[in-house]
Amino acid sequence: MTSPLYIKVHDDDNVAIIVNSNGLPAGSVLPDGLTLIEHVPQGHKVALADIAKGGKIVRYGEIIGYAVEDIARGAWIDESKVVLPEAPPLETLPLATRPAPELEPLAGFTFEGYRNKDGSAGTKNLLGITTSVHCVAGVVDYVVKLIEQKLLPKYPNVDGVVGLNHLYGCGVAINAPAAVVPIRTIHNIALNPNFGGEIMVVGLGCEKLQPARLLEGTADTIPIQTESASVTSLQDEQFVGFQAMVASIMETAEQHLQKLNRRTRETCPASDLVVGMQCGGSDAFSGVTANPAVGYASDLLVRCGATVMFSEVTEVRDAIHLLTPRAVDEQVGKRLLEEMQWYDDYLNAGKTDRNANPSPGNKKGGLANVVEKALGSIAKSGTSAIAEVLSPGQRPTKKGLIFAATPASDFVCGTQQLASGITVQVFTTGRGTPYGLAALPVIKVATRTDLAQRWHDLMDIDAGRIATGEATIEDIGWEIFHYILDIASGRKQTWSDKWGLHNALSVFNPAPVT
Repeated sequence: MTSPLYIKVHDDDNVAIIVNSNGLPAGSVLPDGLTLIEHVPQGHKVALADIAKGGKIVRYGEIIGYAVEDIARGAWIDESKVVLPEAPPLETLPLATRPAPELEPLAGFTFEGYRNKDGSAGTKNLLGITTSVHCVAGVVDYVVKLIEQKLLPKYPNVDGVVGLNHLYGCGVAINAPAAVVPIRTIHNIALNPNFGGEIMVVGLGCEKLQPARLLEGTADTIPIQTESASVTSLQDEQFVGFQAMVASIMETAEQHLQKLNRRTRETCPASDLVVGMQCGGSDAFSGVTANPAVGYASDLLVRCGATVMFSEVTEVRDAIHLLTPRAVDEQVGKRLLEEMQWYDDYLNAGKTDRNANPSPGNKKGGLANVVEKALGSIAKSGTSAIAEVLSPGQRPTKKGLIFAATPASDFVCGTQQLASGITVQVFTTGRGTPYGLAALPVIKVATRTDLAQRWHDLMDIDAGRIATGEATIEDIGWEIFHYILDIASGRKQTWSDKWGLHNALSVFNPAPVT
């Protein structure tokens, strides 16, 4: 029988989470002599001391809520016993007050990537077919299958073809101020390094997001020169019938494939990597196993000179007071506050708040509320200074640790990080998800060994070994770091890529639909 195990994160905590696979029954005696007075499920909190009604519930050394009722020492604290605290007020937060730790630069780490003309490096060599409107998605899906069957075998250096379908482009307030977000996103996705600079657009003809506007982008994007892109509009009168459209798209695709096929992997410094960090299906272990290990890997990448992005505004908002001091300067700190305020306003306009974030699975995994979730989520950012803050879909202008503002939805966050230029994503999960993206490799890190073993052919790395003491945060951090280099080099393949498990893109559109 496995000995009772629990994790207390901080000396000030008055709760701990249970590690044992099936939880622990009433009467179990923990290593410090505490006796459970009721069954506590795996990952859920046990009171380490008596907590009076209205008293503080502390985890990570931070208040995650207040007790709804008197809670006895040894009792299970589920979400129904926790009142959500107020979010940190933005106007009083310290900015750029905590110097980043002195971390020695890491030299000599490389990966085998695809060098682009603009100096960036991809981890895949893909033909991306951009769409200006969802109306053409069916045609693009049809053509993608034909390209895979008839053309790709002729071009062995090309890894695949991806239809960049989305739900935007028409029936929208295209000139609304917030429309800058989806337009910028679609434009910048086309420029992702994994597509090698080959811009191929399929449109309909009557859509609001005309291909010319898509290529031009927004005030803060790099315009795509019309002569360097190919555009096919299906309503063009030259097309008589569906097969004529297909033949034209196939001919254009082959021209791009010929160019992409000339590209081969070459040795690139790790500083050329752009890695996105994301979590989904989180649980109470996320903030003590997978996310801290990812944070350690983030610091290693930053020490190599790479670019690392973390995101998910609602899963940062309640821990923002721990991030603003890490801004590299006051201006970056203010940009953090601007993105938090923008999202506060966005939620208020929808007559909801940040507490709408946690899912039933999060709660079943032991997370009481969004505050506890946020405190665990920000561990993915490691300890480096925050060098830059991006609005949704923007591309970075600096290297280092970047906060790329996105919604917390897995699909939307992944799409927005893709637009911001990531070429690899590391995705932590406690409940489990088969999520993946066709445009880039998604490395899955399980927070629990139970999940890693049960989903042995979906999870790439088991961070649950940290909870049982079989490995340290540093051990798993280095493992993730080396795995990123292997995946980026094509030496290894993620499970989601092996099985072809790829989610549709979900472009964030905060503007009105008409």
